[in-house]
Amino acid sequence: MNDAPANLPTFRLAGPKLQGEGWSRRRWLTLIALVFAAHIAFIFALGERKQIVPRAVTNAPALELADDSDALLALNDPALFALPGPKDSASAVWLKMPDVTRPSFRFTEPPGWLPLSAENLGAAFQQFMRTNHFAGYPLDFKPPPELSEPVVPVEAVFPQNSTLQIVGGLAGRRLLNEAEIQPPPLPDNDVIAPSKVQALVDAGGNVVSVVLLESSGLAVADNTALELARAARFAPADNLTIGRLIFNWRTIPMTATNVNPIAH
Repeated sequence: MNDAPANLPTFRLAGPKLQGEGWSRRRWLTLIALVFAAHIAFIFALGERKQIVPRAVTNAPALELADDSDALLALNDPALFALPGPKDSASAVWLKMPDVTRPSFRFTEPPGWLPLSAENLGAAFQQFMRTNHFAGYPLDFKPPPELSEPVVPVEAVFPQNSTLQIVGGLAGRRLLNEAEIQPPPLPDNDVIAPSKVQALVDAGGNVVSVVLLESSGLAVADNTALELARAARFAPADNLTIGRLIFNWRTIPMTATNVNPIAH
């Protein structure tokens, strides 16, 4: 009996690999390259070397420009019988330009200058000086100064006449009796302030009421302003109108004969 254990593993020794089992990748690539090179060699060796000749073109359409001598094109002209043409009987005469020769500006003759008489030079100026006499002008290098006096206009400081000024709503209505209510000049030795009167005028143009707004400081001037305002007549309108009448007074210096005892 064998004393070795029955369950021991068994090893198989690999022997040398046989050479005929298969080709490597390198050998396959070399074979493919040789076959490709052989094909290329056969193509160049057995191929025909002929030059490519283009085929002749036959029965191809061609375009040709028509000239002016075509009679069919001349029939399409709308002015064929209205305007003269180059082939008309009269065109052979008036369309032919005449041969015009250019003038030559090369003169061979020497220039002929006008004769000049030296004895007549300055004769016209001498005749002018003999027939024209000029007044002598003295040379004064230091003339006397011309004195001039400035003219200063002197205007009146005070108004020459008393005036009436209409302002407010009454300024748009025409005053009918303007000549009758002109304020007169008042005798006084001082300047008088304007009298301002407010007036209410109805639609017919009559003054309904008057009120003294600002006094002039002189009773005679204020009373005269109120009387003239009541006597005023305006152009008719559609409704009542309120305005102011300003009386600008001109004063006259008082003397012994025109002293107004009422005012003083």
